[in-house]
Parts: sequence; C-alpha cells; structure tokens
Amino acid sequence: MGDTTAVPVLVQSVSRDSVETLNSLLRNAGLAAHCTWIPAVQDVPDALEQLNPELVVVFAPSAEQLAAIAAVRDQMAAGVPLIVIREQVDSTVTGGDMARGARDTISIASPAHVQAVIHRELRAFRMERTLTNTLRAAQDYRRQLETVLHRSNDAIAQVQEGIVVQVNASWLELFGYADTSALVGQPVMDLFDGGTQTPLKGALAACLQGRWSDHVLKAGAVLADGSGVALELVLAGGEFDGEPCVQLVVPAHKRDERQLASELADAVCRDPSSGLWLRQHLLRLCTERLAKPPSGGVRCLALLRVDKFKDVAKELGITAAEDFLALYAAQVKAMLGPNDIAGHFGAASLLLLLERGNARDAEAWSESLVERIARHTFNIGERSVQVTCSAGLAVLTSADQGLDAGAAVVLAAMQKCADRGGNQVYVNERVDQDTRVLAYDQVWVKHIKAALAENRFHLVQQPIASLTGSTQKIFDVAVRMLDTQAREVLPSEFLPAAERNDLMRNIDRWVLRAALEVIAKRQPDQMFVRLSRDSVLDTTLADWLGDELKSTGAEAQRLCVQVTEAVAERHLPQSQSLLGELRKRGIKVAIEHFGAGRDPQRLLAALPVDFLKIDGSLMQGLAGNPELQQRVRAIVDGAGKRAIQTVAERIEDANTMAVVWQLGVQYIQGYLVHAPEEVVLKS
Repeated sequence: MGDTTAVPVLVQSVSRDSVETLNSLLRNAGLAAHCTWIPAVQDVPDALEQLNPELVVVFAPSAEQLAAIAAVRDQMAAGVPLIVIREQVDSTVTGGDMARGARDTISIASPAHVQAVIHRELRAFRMERTLTNTLRAAQDYRRQLETVLHRSNDAIAQVQEGIVVQVNASWLELFGYADTSALVGQPVMDLFDGGTQTPLKGALAACLQGRWSDHVLKAGAVLADGSGVALELVLAGGEFDGEPCVQLVVPAHKRDERQLASELADAVCRDPSSGLWLRQHLLRLCTERLAKPPSGGVRCLALLRVDKFKDVAKELGITAAEDFLALYAAQVKAMLGPNDIAGHFGAASLLLLLERGNARDAEAWSESLVERIARHTFNIGERSVQVTCSAGLAVLTSADQGLDAGAAVVLAAMQKCADRGGNQVYVNERVDQDTRVLAYDQVWVKHIKAALAENRFHLVQQPIASLTGSTQKIFDVAVRMLDTQAREVLPSEFLPAAERNDLMRNIDRWVLRAALEVIAKRQPDQMFVRLSRDSVLDTTLADWLGDELKSTGAEAQRLCVQVTEAVAERHLPQSQSLLGELRKRGIKVAIEHFGAGRDPQRLLAALPVDFLKIDGSLMQGLAGNPELQQRVRAIVDGAGKRAIQTVAERIEDANTMAVVWQLGVQYIQGYLVHAPEEVVLKS
C-alpha cells in the first residue's frame, strides 16, 4: 500500500469488503493500485481534492448518488474516469449509468471484464493527460516564442508554405511597415526582388527538410516605399500553430568597441556611396594578396567600365551621374565572391581581383555581370536609365603576378572591348615567346621527373556533399607536387608543362594507384579521379587499372573515373572505348565540366555515364540569372531521364547552393562545402 508508483483509486462503497475485493482483483491483474475507501457520498469532494485519483469507482449507487458524484467529479477533476460496479449488468442499466456521467458499468462477477475496462480507462486517462500537458507546454512555448519575437532586436518573420504568418516589431521596422496586417497572410516572395526569389525558394525547401545549416543567404529586400536594401538572412526550422514553418532572421549585429573601431578604420578606406575600396587602398590590398600564393584555382584581374559613360553623365547631369555610379557599383558588389577584392579605379571603372576555380570561371562570371548590367534598369529619381558595360580580363600566372603588369594587360583588354563596340568581355591572354615557354618547360620537366622518381606527390581530397539527405562519403581527389623543401606546388604551376611534355600519363597513373590504396583502406562510398587527354588515348590503361584493382584489393565500384567534356568531345571514339571498358570492370565513370561545350546533350547520348559534374562556369552568377538556371535545369532533366546523377562544381556561396537545390541537382562540391585537404593514410 505504500508503493509510490501505485495507481491512486478512490472507491465509494458502503462496505469495506468491496474495496478489498477490488484491490485484490487489480493486483492479480498486475496493476499496482492504492484504493482509498470513501463510505459516505458527501466525503467524495474532499477525497478528490486531497487524493488526486486517476480512477473513481462507485459500488451500487442510486441514480441520485451517481449523478451527485459525477457532478462533483466534473467540477473538480473532469478528466478522471468514473466506473460503476453492480451485481447485475445489462444494456439498460449501463446506458442509464453512462447517461448520468459514468464511463462504463461492470460486474464484480466478471473479473476479466473488470480488469479490461479499468486498464482501458486508465490508459485513456493517462494518454489524455499527457496530451493535455503537451498542448499546455506547446502553448507556453508559443507564448515564450512570441515574447522572444517581440522583444528581440533581430528582425524575425515566420513563413509557412510560402506565406508570412508572423513577424516581430523589428521586421516591421526594417521593412517600413506600421502594422502586422500589412504582411501577415502575404507571399514572402513579395518582400524580395527577382534575383533573390529563386535562391530563397530553394533555401526554404531545404530548411523545411532539415538540410540547411548555418549558411547565410544574401537577399535583396523590397521595402514598403519600393526602395531596396541588401540583407543577410539566417534560416531556421520552427513550428507555428502545430505545423512546420521556417524562420527568416536578419540578425541585429552587436558591436563592441574594438569592432566599432575596426569598422570605422575600414570605412575611411571605402567609398561612402558604394562601399567599395577607394583606389589607394584597393591597390594596396591587391598587392598584399598577390604577394601570397593562392590556396587553389586561379587569380584574375578584371577591369569593369560603363560603356560611353561621358554620354550617360551628360544626359543625367553631375549629381544624378554620381547616384547612377553608386547603383552600378551595388550591382557589381552583389555578385562578388567571398574572397574577391573590388574598388574604384577611375571615374566609371572598377578594378577587381577575382579568385576562381579556373580561368573559364572568371570569364563566365564576367559575362554574367555584363549581361546583368545590360538588362537592369537604373532608377534615379524620376528617371530610368539603361546602360551596358565591358570587362577586360587578365589571368595572372605564377611567373608574372605583379599588379602593374596585370593592370597593363587589363587596360589593353578594355581597349579591345571599346574597339569592338562594348557590352562584352575580352580576355587578353599574354602570349609568351616560344623560347620563354621552352625554358619554362625545361625547368618544370626536370622537377616533375624528379618528383615522380622520389615520390614527391600527394593527394588532396574535397568532399562532395549530398543535397538529398544521403550520408555517403564521397570525395574528389587531386594531385599536389612537393618541391625539394617539401613545399606544396599547385597543379596550375606544373600541370601545363606536364601536358606539353607527355608526362600526364605517368602522373595520372600515380594518382590512380594512390587513390586505390585509399579506397582499399578507408572504403569511401565514392572517390572521383580525373584523367587527362593522354590517359584517354592510352589503350593500355583499362588493363593496367584492372591489374591495380586486384593488387590493391580495392572495390571497383568505389572508384569513379572522370574526363572533361572537352576531351570527351574532341576524342569521342577513344572516350567511348575507354569508359566502356572501365564500366565493364565495375568502375563508375563521370563527365566533368559538363554543359559548357557545343552540344552537351549529344555527348550525353553518346557516352553512358554514372555522373555528370556540371561545369563551374555555369555556377557563376547563377542565383540572379534565369537563362543560366534554365540551362542547368535542362542538364539536370536530361540526366534524370538517363538515371544519371548530377554534381554542381565549384559552389562557393549559399545563394548558389539554394538555387541548384531548387533545380534538382543531387550533389555539390566547392569551397562552400570544404576546401581541399591532404589525404593522410595511417599505417
């Protein structure tokens, strides 16, 4: 009777024997019960208050007594089940008791029935109590959330199925609305410009599925007065009225004195109207950056200039022309990557130091920017202006990365743009003298051969992340060379010389052998290894690779060999033969840099592959370019029809990731996912 886990049962009966009979019956059924005898009906209210029972049992009450007990129960403990026990039970008696407030009427002569009914009622009562407590806790949480929403300095909006369902005061203030009724019930997309809507749709979908991490989404907000402002959105999953929702948060930046001092020092180096670097500080930052080797990819200088700006300034006037330049700079700024440096170089010129995966990425980014400017309407006061611009581009090589030399190249490229009428991109690639190339190659060939003989290469791997919730471990591997002081040499330094001097076949085989050792020891789900043109043309490669699979014990299906679209297109018969042989051996195959060629769909039909890696150049400016989005969607749809999986290359910001999610791409790789890191095998 002293068991603290026993079920408290209140029993009203004129005889104590009835209580003992019930108590014994319940314990025999495995139910620990603590039955309290209440002989008089008038004592039931005090017992309900003091005992807090989970069950009330009444033996043979009159109709008046049952109605009185039920009324007290309804007033003091409405959810507690009331059971009547009688000697004889039939449907008429049971119906009458239930009409007066009982849950059921049972007979002590049927022990199994008594036990079943009491178990049922206790289970129902406890489930209802749990549900009530859960709802109450949810209501408390809701009230707390609403308090946080209203008190928070962060601007917060809750979105459900694309509709704004709640905003706080900070959100109203930020967007310039006086009352929540102006926003609640409205499509959230109405609050953002066209360039933001596609990435926002993708981010909302990803967040609802629990696949959006701490990525910050850059957004162009449309305020109540029609003006625009650039925001950074943080997305988080939540709940509103019991249904999933997404919280959009514009964090209120809390600044300490040191941060404020740093921002002030930074501000005096920037143009106040555009936020871009002033010329003196731009040149200093570019010089400092160029003094350090790149972590990967290439660096390019880009000179951007408004075409025929003198005519534009004459038409607008001095003051309006300055307003136009600020708006023009804002369009450029919206497309900058996280590591880009941009600033004012002249009256209508901006100089940029870009870091991209390869030269084609930088060119594609510039083309996307030129197209963006051409289709944008600049509103200055009551006037609307449309202009074009041009971009001169220079790829900075390791042999000559000086800012002065690079600036001279982009200025010459810009002149080419002007000579051709503007509204274009011109890449002025410096043509080296044959003797200079020969001397350059002679040095590198010696280094490469020595590194191969001394095993001074190592692998680096970059994770490929799933956008569909898969937990597979997938990596793309690349090669790095070490010099005699064990310093890392990037592929852009030595591979061009290796390609010109028939050394790529040897390097490819070193990478393949090393990758198979990694596969055998770590067993990743998929490891991508790229092949050069020389290996595609090597008729002995498939047999050699088959022997290496046997000797290393690596599982063939974990290896995915990839060739570029350009190589596959130029050497289609050889590519068909090699990739076909590899697939017969169980090796997966992929086409990388896909979508930038002349006829990618024809190539797709000619080569049975497992993966398509969509070219990184198509990711440049993707978030704000509907035409590019359509191109990528066509690739994804074409791949889907052939059961080919897609990977988006060189994803470097959350907006682009959100768009490729929206377009149905299955995997992404790039610096947003992870930078390449050395593969270390422990013995």
